Amino acid sequence: MTRLHSVHPVLPAQDVPVSIGFYVERLGFQLAFADSTKDPRYAGVRRDEVEIHLQWHDPGERDRVERPQLRFFAPEVERLYDEFKRADVFHEKTRLRDTAWGTREFGFFDPDWNGLTFYRDLRPDDR
Repeated sequence: MTRLHSVHPVLPAQDVPVSIGFYVERLGFQLAFADSTKDPRYAGVRRDEVEIHLQWHDPGERDRVERPQLRFFAPEVERLYDEFKRADVFHEKTRLRDTAWGTREFGFFDPDWNGLTFYRDLRPDDR
């Protein structure tokens, strides 16, 4: 069988430059590409082996577009939590917590209300 190597989710963004800024300046991603240097409508940001694509969507469609929820495996989730806490991206109720399904995780929303959750397994067979 042919092996799959990665997935690049496409997130809706009402203002692609604002979303690029959020991911680059606050979450430590780098701009991988953009369809325009002046007014991008489609762009990709990358951090380590993770690449997320950002695609412009009409602000009037916000309630009609399903909001994606992404889960990122992060073996050092506690350090990432501290990093993002310093970047002031959390909602007032964001907490690092252990779940009933065996993970330690935290989550928040980007400027377009796309859900971002970062986790590590608590089981001994941790990746």
